[in-house]
Amino acid sequence: MGALHRGHGQLIKSVQGFGSLQPAAVLVSVFVNPLQFGPAEDFDSYPRDLDADCELASRSGASALWAPSVDQVFPGGASSQFRIQVPSHLQANLCGATRPGHFDGVVTVVARLLALVRPELLVLGEKDWQQLVILRHLVAQLGLPVRVHGVATVRDDDGLACSSRNRYLRTQQRQQALALPQLLARAARQSQDGRAVDLDELRSAWEQLGLEVEYVETVDAFNLQPLHAGRKLCLLAAAVRCGETRLIDHTFLMSRQPIVAIDGPAGAGKSTVTRAFAERLGLLYLDTGAMYRAVTWLIQQHDVDAHDPVAVKAILENLELELESSQSGAQTVRINGHDVTEAIRSPEVTSSVSVVAAQGCVRKALTAQQQRMGLRGGLVAEGRDIGTAVFPDAELKVFLTASSAERARRRALDLNNRGFPVPDLAELETQIEERDRMDSTREVAPLRQAEDATEVISDGMSIEEVIETLIDLFRVQVPEEVWPTPGS
Repeated sequence: MGALHRGHGQLIKSVQGFGSLQPAAVLVSVFVNPLQFGPAEDFDSYPRDLDADCELASRSGASALWAPSVDQVFPGGASSQFRIQVPSHLQANLCGATRPGHFDGVVTVVARLLALVRPELLVLGEKDWQQLVILRHLVAQLGLPVRVHGVATVRDDDGLACSSRNRYLRTQQRQQALALPQLLARAARQSQDGRAVDLDELRSAWEQLGLEVEYVETVDAFNLQPLHAGRKLCLLAAAVRCGETRLIDHTFLMSRQPIVAIDGPAGAGKSTVTRAFAERLGLLYLDTGAMYRAVTWLIQQHDVDAHDPVAVKAILENLELELESSQSGAQTVRINGHDVTEAIRSPEVTSSVSVVAAQGCVRKALTAQQQRMGLRGGLVAEGRDIGTAVFPDAELKVFLTASSAERARRRALDLNNRGFPVPDLAELETQIEERDRMDSTREVAPLRQAEDATEVISDGMSIEEVIETLIDLFRVQVPEEVWPTPGS
């Protein structure tokens, strides 16, 4: 809405090198939207300095700045236009509860701006997290053809979150206002140490320092609803008044680093995209499929019947399984000291891995090992039951799939590239469908989509398109502030 600052500059700069999208132009809109101000709020006095805005936008890399009038955005006046109403559950808490109609005004003007400009990418700050969540829901539910990219909150050197309204603060008030981010940061440290955050204590501390507390709440970071058991990431947000100036800020509370679970049938490309996705986001790649393949290889080396649970269990005694990722992203698989990285991709292993994986003793042993690896989080795992059995509390669950015909085509290419004989595509498709049947009907941890997983059908999508889809889904659940993109 103008009065641009360092935070806005970072929004503009963040567009450069954004994945595979190289925009021809970066457009900054400056519009003080009358629809999002209440009757007693500061619409008339809201800071406006268009010349300074143009200079900052240009310096930050904007191609143009568009500052339309109210009549240009709302021909005939704002009161004569259709308005979008935000679902009540998204604005029942935080700012929505204390500023009725505010977010209706936000989504109405953003929808209008998107219709006028039709951009490929919409860049928003995470500082107003509720606004970002609501606009993501708007784009998703209306099927608008635009990607949404959130940028971590930018703070001044003293720790105060950048805001156009900060210029209202006098020197003494600014010192007073620093208690807002400082106590939020302290609460986040307490949470990491396993201590509960006392909201009444926070409110009292701010009030004793002369800040009028409008709200201090913890909600689910994804849907803005009251917290429920099992969530590892939540939003702690507050709004206070320092003198006449209203300030908002937040932090995220989490008991461990984020986990991503990617499940799906054989041949859906999970390993390829998961490895690249993990590298792009700086997450540890846990290739659970390779773990099951390695055990299958070991059983074959001992000439043991994969259907014999007693014999298989004996092989698992003193099992030493290691996964190592190099700086290039390649992963080495070792079992009992043997490097089996290439051997586990053979047709012989592929044809038997479903039988081995169905053995309860194998799944119990490997699930326990995977869960130990996930205690700290900060990883992405792929397999058949990651989101349902191994990491049911993962922040993001994806069911990545493709048609059997598409998976057969990919399998043929993979076999050819690895120097193995390539069967007829129809035969490969039959093999894949049979493996799907075995995986989905086995008694122990059958292949199925978790109730809270997002299905991604990759037919017709390039690897890069699938990766960017996963990144977008990840950012809906995990803010940049919690898990920054490497190099950003």
